[in-house]
Amino acid sequence: MLIERQVLRYTPAGVPVCEALLQHESEQIEAEIPRQVSMQTVLIALGENARWLDAAPLGAKLGCTGFLAPRRKLGKLLALHLQKIRILPQDSAELDLSRLSVQT
Repeated sequence: MLIERQVLRYTPAGVPVCEALLQHESEQIEAEIPRQVSMQTVLIALGENARWLDAAPLGAKLGCTGFLAPRRKLGKLLALHLQKIRILPQDSAELDLSRLSVQT
């Protein structure tokens, strides 16, 4: 769920950038044991994805695909850098993190 969003801004090259905060809650299976997951993560979107994120209403459920990387070039805090975004119907199931693949 989209819980916070910064104002759309532009890079010096004119590329739109939007940062937001996503709340995720689900039940995942870890070592064959159900585990409740509740977390917040920063989203960073550029280009057309930034415009979509900027237009999404607060409280909207989002389907997001992207990669984890430092929030800033030399930073240590991670953010989800969006490659695809879609607004989900309010009655849809929460995002399934078990389908998230992170490459190292």
